[in-house]
Amino acid sequence: MSNPVVEIKWLRKSFGTLEVLKGVDFNVNESEVVCLIGSSGSGKSTLLRCINLLEKPDDGSIHVFGQNILDVKNVDQYRANVGMCFQQFNLFKNMNVLKNCMIAQQKVLHRSAKEAEEKARFYLRKVGMEQFALADSNMISGGQKQRVAIARALCMEPKLMLFDEPTSALDPEMVKEVLVVMKQLAEEGLTMIVVTHEMGFARQVADRVVFMDKGVIEEEGDPKTMFTNPKSERTREFLSHFQED
Repeated sequence: MSNPVVEIKWLRKSFGTLEVLKGVDFNVNESEVVCLIGSSGSGKSTLLRCINLLEKPDDGSIHVFGQNILDVKNVDQYRANVGMCFQQFNLFKNMNVLKNCMIAQQKVLHRSAKEAEEKARFYLRKVGMEQFALADSNMISGGQKQRVAIARALCMEPKLMLFDEPTSALDPEMVKEVLVVMKQLAEEGLTMIVVTHEMGFARQVADRVVFMDKGVIEEEGDPKTMFTNPKSERTREFLSHFQED
C-alpha cells in the first residue's frame, strides 16, 4: 500500500482557552475523496486550515507527500501543490476572471503571461467559465465565482485540493453547479478533502466520510456504512437531521 498523501498525528490546536482540535489522527490516501462532516465548531475547518498552513498547530505532526510541513520555509511553494477553496471565494475584486486565474501562476510558478493565460483558459473551460474570462469578477453570480475560484486553484495543478464548505455561501440553485464540478474532479482521481454540509454529495462522491465532534474524530467509514449504520450514538444523532437530504 502506498504511503498516505496526508498523515496527521496527535494534532492539537487552541485559540486562547478554547481547545478546537484535541489530538486528531487523520490520513488521506492518493486519489481518495474524504468528506469531513459535523456541527459548526467541531474543528473541521481548523483541521483543513492547519493542512494548508493557515493555522499553526500547538502540538502534533502533519506530513503531506512525505514532508513535515511544519518545517516548510516557502509556504507559497507548498501551497502550489495544495489548492484550497473557501466559503467566500476570495477572488481579487480588482481583477477580471482571467487575471484572477493567472496571477499566482506568474508569481509563484514563474510562468510567462502566455503560458499562464493558456492554463487559465483551459481550467476555466473545464469548470464551464471560459466565456466569462474577461468579466469583472464582482459582476458574476456566487456559483460562478466559486467555479472561478476552483479554476484558479486548479491552474496551479495541485496534487491535493482542500474545500472548506465551498457551497455554504451559495443560494440553493447555485449549489448544484459547484458540486457538479467537484464530482468531476473526484472522478478524475484528484485527491480531495472536503468540509461540507452537503450530505448528498458526501454519500455519492466520498470514498470515506469522517464525522468530527468537539475537536475529535468521533467516527469514520465508507459512506454506505456511515449513513445507514453508524456505530456512534452521536453520529446517528447528527445524521438524523439530514434524513431527507
